[in-house]
Amino acid sequence: MENKEEIIADIEKLSSDGRGIAHIDGKVTFVGQTCPGDKCKIKILKENKSYNIAELVEIVEKSPHRVKPFCPMYNVCGACSLQHIDYNYQLELKKTIVEDSMRGLLDASIIDDVVPSPEIKEFRHKIQYPVRQTQVSKRILAGYFKPKSHDIVNIKYCPIQPHICDEIMEFIRENAPKYKIEGYNEKKHSGLLRHVVIRVSAKTGDNLVVLVLNADKVPERVKDFAQLLFDKFDKIVGVTANLNSQKTNLILTNKTIPLFGKDYIEETLCGVTFKIGSNTFFQINPKSAENIFRYVKDYIKSNYTKPTILDAYAGISAFGLVMSDVASEVTSVEECKASVDTAKEVKKLNGINNIKLYCMDCEEFLADKTDKSYDITILDPPRKGCTQKTLDSVLNLTKSEIIYVSCNPATLARDLKYLTDKNATVKSIRPFDMFCHSPHIEDVAIIKIN
Repeated sequence: MENKEEIIADIEKLSSDGRGIAHIDGKVTFVGQTCPGDKCKIKILKENKSYNIAELVEIVEKSPHRVKPFCPMYNVCGACSLQHIDYNYQLELKKTIVEDSMRGLLDASIIDDVVPSPEIKEFRHKIQYPVRQTQVSKRILAGYFKPKSHDIVNIKYCPIQPHICDEIMEFIRENAPKYKIEGYNEKKHSGLLRHVVIRVSAKTGDNLVVLVLNADKVPERVKDFAQLLFDKFDKIVGVTANLNSQKTNLILTNKTIPLFGKDYIEETLCGVTFKIGSNTFFQINPKSAENIFRYVKDYIKSNYTKPTILDAYAGISAFGLVMSDVASEVTSVEECKASVDTAKEVKKLNGINNIKLYCMDCEEFLADKTDKSYDITILDPPRKGCTQKTLDSVLNLTKSEIIYVSCNPATLARDLKYLTDKNATVKSIRPFDMFCHSPHIEDVAIIKIN
């Protein structure tokens, strides 16, 4: 087959990264922006030994699950790569992604249906917009990068985030140049405003605006602009500046300067109030996150009476803090000092007294606690999952069950295989849709220690 040849293909299923899969001459072929059930005209762009990469030329026959994307920027943005698929069918496809990841390891019957997001529009409560500027007109651009590039899609309206974010960003576009605040030039490492980050409380609708500056101190003109911004919007409770003069893709540094109002918003999960600052890790879909926390809490409450709980890879100790009232004691471990400091504030704010907070590398902490045991361990590692050393320690320290929360089915499957090889039993996996209209899926696995 020659490259660039246009052929007809039937899309059979969805890959874990959201591309459609067809078979051409027996070879797996990945095609973006397609849906299982589509008959398409495609063009092969790249041939490898075991797979092809193709682009969509034309939909010949539409899948019954194909819908019109509700975002006008869908074709250029790429952030919501499944928006052309009916939402209920997205959930079915995501369950299949989890099943495929676990194939040969677990019986599919223990994998529950995906719990849908309570909201499928305006669910994203954190935005991070890179900021640039046109060369001639000096117009400010802010939005997301086009797929696999650093070209800005200037987004005026994004239906997956609260509408006030669009209003705030438009105000910044129009007024920042009046204060001689230039957009960032990545190639030249020049220009002042690198990013705008907005945190929105699902509980109150309050907003924290973070101006990420290519600077080592806050210029007076930025302070003046921040006051204008703070005064303009009643629902902006704080404006901060984050100083990032490094040549890096890192968005936020640990240098955040409060400018006006508060340097945090408040969010509530299962009755616990959290302070969310500029750098605080917190789920971008709080209402879906609450479904996960409630599920874990209800499971523990229904099956245990005041257990001891280990909360590993704890972040701001959200799991440990939420579970504290159904536990006799919680031990929370997190290596990031800023997250542990936030957890201490939340602990005090909510009057929680039965949680111990440790600022340590999780693997080192667990290896040092050979004389300790816990009824339940909650694991919530990053996408790369756990090391085998960590899993060995958890097996030794946990008396009854592990509750493993994962945002990556592939690494979850790898770690579950390791645990089952060590004689643990996976009782159930429940997927939750945290990132609507994308192929990403959150899973909660309940694992019995035998």
